[in-house]
Amino acid sequence: MRARHLLALVALAGGACAKPSQLRHPEPARLSLAAPDSFTVDVLTSKGTFTLTAHRDWAPLGVDRLYHLVRARFYDGNRFFRTVDNFVTQFGLNGDTAVTAAWRAQRIMDDPVKRSNVRGTVSFAAGGKDSRTTQLFLNYKDNSRLDTLGFAVIAQVVDGMPVVDSLYKGYGEGPPRGTGPSQDRIVKEGNAYLIKDFPLLDYIITARIRREWRHQ
Repeated sequence: MRARHLLALVALAGGACAKPSQLRHPEPARLSLAAPDSFTVDVLTSKGTFTLTAHRDWAPLGVDRLYHLVRARFYDGNRFFRTVDNFVTQFGLNGDTAVTAAWRAQRIMDDPVKRSNVRGTVSFAAGGKDSRTTQLFLNYKDNSRLDTLGFAVIAQVVDGMPVVDSLYKGYGEGPPRGTGPSQDRIVKEGNAYLIKDFPLLDYIITARIRREWRHQ
């Protein structure tokens, strides 16, 4: 039986713009709110726009966090600091070091893996059990081997995958495996470090929720 959909259109610039002070002081009450059952996000980058759709039944805790971060405009100005050909592109360290520091403690518990990390899917990066915060990666290929490591897919690119494919990949992996951007230095120095030492990195201009669905 087909579920009825309550469709809410959200303007591209809709929602209150988060002030730097709000991003530097995450509010527990807002973080605990449930996201819509599904929603689309238009991600305008330095190479063009791609759109992803998030599904709460895939990974509710991760999707709730994504919804809150996008509405707070956390990802605006983020660099794609780890873009490895035929693997992933990763982002989610804020250009403002104070914002990054504030969110490092805002960890969420792991979700069960219900969807595979195939090409075009999006998952939170993590450094161990229950360690997800703000960093995301987007799969360039079938990375289903990541499923067994607990990376729960939260969304999938539904339009604009050629834009994702075109993101600059010349810097590759960061230390210790490569000579690309250091996550430790991004945390300490923010976008100033990336702009100075890795000027060709592509970046997010805006990430905005466009549509929301609540199933009844």
